[in-house]
Amino acid sequence: MSELLHKLASALNICTSFTYTSGRVETVKHVSDDVLKFFIKNMGYDATDEAATEASLVKLSKKRWQRAMEAIYVVEEDDKVFDIVLKQGEDVEFFIAQEGTGNYKPLNVLLSEIESCHEGRTPLIRFRAEIKEDVALGYYDLMAKVSDKEYKTVLAVAPKQCYPLDKRGKEKLFGFALQLYALKSRRNWGVGDFTDLENMVDLLAQDGGDIIGLNPLSILEHDYPEQASPYASVSRLFLNPIYIDVTKVPYYKEDDKDGEAIWFAKEKENIDYTTIYNAKVKALKNIFARVNECKGEAYYKAFEKFVKADEGGLHCLAVFEAINSAKKNGDVSAAEAKGLSSFAGSGIKEFVNKHEDEINFFKFLQFEADRQLKEVYEEIKKKNMAVGLYRDLPVGVSQNSAEVWNDRYLYIQESGAGAPPDNAFPTGQKWGLGAFNPFELKERCYKPFIRILRANMKYAGAVRIDHIMGLSRLYVIPNDKNEGTYIRYNEKDMLNILAIESYLNKCVVVGECIGNVEGSYRERLTARNIYSLGVLWCEHTDDNGTLRRPHEFDARYVSSIGTHDMPPLRAWWFAVELTKLKELGMLTPEEADSAYHWRDHERKLLLEALDSEGVWPQDRLRRSDYIYGEGFPEGLEEAVHAYMAKTNSEIFIMQPEDIFLSMKLQNLPGTDIDKYPNWRSRVPVDIEDMASNEGYRRILSVVKKWR
Repeated sequence: MSELLHKLASALNICTSFTYTSGRVETVKHVSDDVLKFFIKNMGYDATDEAATEASLVKLSKKRWQRAMEAIYVVEEDDKVFDIVLKQGEDVEFFIAQEGTGNYKPLNVLLSEIESCHEGRTPLIRFRAEIKEDVALGYYDLMAKVSDKEYKTVLAVAPKQCYPLDKRGKEKLFGFALQLYALKSRRNWGVGDFTDLENMVDLLAQDGGDIIGLNPLSILEHDYPEQASPYASVSRLFLNPIYIDVTKVPYYKEDDKDGEAIWFAKEKENIDYTTIYNAKVKALKNIFARVNECKGEAYYKAFEKFVKADEGGLHCLAVFEAINSAKKNGDVSAAEAKGLSSFAGSGIKEFVNKHEDEINFFKFLQFEADRQLKEVYEEIKKKNMAVGLYRDLPVGVSQNSAEVWNDRYLYIQESGAGAPPDNAFPTGQKWGLGAFNPFELKERCYKPFIRILRANMKYAGAVRIDHIMGLSRLYVIPNDKNEGTYIRYNEKDMLNILAIESYLNKCVVVGECIGNVEGSYRERLTARNIYSLGVLWCEHTDDNGTLRRPHEFDARYVSSIGTHDMPPLRAWWFAVELTKLKELGMLTPEEADSAYHWRDHERKLLLEALDSEGVWPQDRLRRSDYIYGEGFPEGLEEAVHAYMAKTNSEIFIMQPEDIFLSMKLQNLPGTDIDKYPNWRSRVPVDIEDMASNEGYRRILSVVKKWR
């Protein structure tokens, strides 16, 4: 049955084999029949035996002939072509309206026959339909009138490229890449907040910077604050309330603050999410009680307006949060839980009626978080920054999330996104993130994807699409297995939708594509004006690890020394992550020994690259090879920043962890909190002290020289 099975899987965009690179070995992986059958079933087809598989292939072949038009057509402005299926001899007229308005007007469409089919006694013809008039970028309702019938679809018209970068007359831009939670200040409550972000905007603007990159700001689990990965949210549509500066909320009183708990939390080496989050929630509940007593005042009216603007996502999130809290507190019986298993559950209406106050509180948290982030955006506009916020959109959402709970059939069931082995992660990665079902997503006219894009482009001048290859193919693993395969999406549609939203929101798009990248994928992104990451440690010109020189970097790069998944500069020099992996048994002694030798080699290559560009500070010139027992080279951080500032890249972003020589990793991929305190390391220097810090001033000076 394998040949038939592979044919059906391929027709459903399920990869039957794929190639990955681990170490320096390229491997072709043939996907097992069990995995193929799992995903075929998820797509709604039967492959239990040969007869069922043949029947599924026949069913699939007839699918396009069973409707006049598909749910949506995503076209480009200079190639506005779709298709329509009509009975032989039928005449058709086309009409178009701005989406949702109902104001239809005639549309000039030229038809040409593509193919024909006999369905029973009825000859059917599929036509190529070409729109012969200009249609502006955006979304439309398209109607075909055939005799006494009307067929409707959505037409999305996309630009050829994403929104262009406006450098405001500057040749090259620079800024920060921040993990917002990691920011230290004497005024915050132990975790970075929106006021810290605003202060970083002011600090950067003083030196002429234009962009601040952020970790995903998405909301995490309310009742389990230690589940801290910003890439495993419960909704990519809304913000994490932990970033609210409680002291800036109207109606705040000083006795709302649990000063003792916060003092102890700030004294800890790593971020104590539970203590800090619970202290903030307690204070915000006190504030919300006062807000409810002032319903005629401007602040409450603004809250009401925010709630009324909800298209359903906010209410869903708030109900989801309230149910989880009730479950944790033991307020939901097993029988009640059954009726609350989805947003369409039989017990939802009764639960909402009983928990109105808690649900409104969760909506209030989103209102205040949005209000404070908007204030940061307003400050950026005052500073006239070219880009401003550069937000990060995660590749997926937690399987235990409001998004999946609300609409589980939109997602591939009982599985999660991950990655096969590659050079960075030789054992592969099992992220467990919910992945869209590509067929169901298209049937929904890509609206869930559009909503997520809009939520993350809000208040931003640029957005980073984490693992952008996931818009073309995503590695998905059944929950009960360690082996998965790639599921293909409609790349053209997905990138065109991205381009539309980029223009509508005036937002530059950056695609993260580090790891297993298909042949010409980066070139296809460049053709779409999608910027790529230019990470120093990944920019090699050969298998020997030779570093790409500054003049060899692409202009459409957002360049950086490392990322949140890589050790900061000083920690990289001392191979801190390799030592940790060895201690955890994730590297054998032989693997660790090989990795240490390779790091020695990489250090030599780095020093050679810095020498070749003459970027060592004049008062801290290189004195030796620094490899064996000589510690961290004086001036290395300055030289590396100069090297990256010299690149052709239009944007260079600096990590405070590199500037201030942190020895801690923000994330050690492949580990959880039981093995390493991921997402809990603080920046070594308070924001209030950064501007006067000698290392900071030296690095900013050299970056400004080359930018």
